[in-house]
Amino acid sequence: MPDPLIDRPAVSRAMLAESLDQLLQPAQFKDYGPNGLQVEGRDGIRKLVSGVTASRALIEAAIAEGADAILVHHGLFWRGQDGRVTGWMKQRLALLLAHDINLLAYHLPLDAHPELGNNAQLARHLGVVIHPDGRGRFGEQALGFMGERNCDSASALADHIARRLGRAVTLVAEPDRPIRQVALCTGGAQGYFESAIAAGADVFITGEISEPQAHYARECGVAYIACGHHASERYGAPAVGAHVAAQLGLEHVFIDIPNPA
Repeated sequence: MPDPLIDRPAVSRAMLAESLDQLLQPAQFKDYGPNGLQVEGRDGIRKLVSGVTASRALIEAAIAEGADAILVHHGLFWRGQDGRVTGWMKQRLALLLAHDINLLAYHLPLDAHPELGNNAQLARHLGVVIHPDGRGRFGEQALGFMGERNCDSASALADHIARRLGRAVTLVAEPDRPIRQVALCTGGAQGYFESAIAAGADVFITGEISEPQAHYARECGVAYIACGHHASERYGAPAVGAHVAAQLGLEHVFIDIPNPA
């Protein structure tokens, strides 16, 4: 029986990278690391695997899937990191290079896409309707998203989020406060809380919480929900991967590597 993946026409590495750049517009962002192709593999692409982080577990799973390229939100290289190729970095790079797999990573551009990005996809998953006008964005580089979801109380919204994401969340709020205006910014966006308050949010949803935000929530009366960095960012990479794969005629598989953070 013929292998449908082998029979599928290959797309060039350059075409895949160009399609992702056109979609996500990385040049528009000041970011913490390089966006786009981070590790060069084979030129012909038939199968694309997407995931959240370029961990060894994801790379090994992509190898088992027969991937030619991996698309992630969290790549291998970050501003200010130790540049030596040792330990975990050596192990990940060795796997990619030995199997000739391309690694493409998009950080803030993948958060910010208005339809396929992490914020837009999390909002859709939680039933938050993003404002279509200027009210729909806030914060530095307009990375925060604002929308509506009527909820009787902050605690009811927290319970809804926990069910949708399949994990416990952290809520700091007056539990009976009604919710309408919802601000969200996925991942480690604690620093956007004050901008969300200024934008008129009743609640701010993000991945993580640090010590100051609990005080801001209590003192300003705006609820804060931390739902997990990984859990909040599971939706952008597969949405972008599926979109580009359909556009180019590639096979696409999303692999979720569980992470309690």
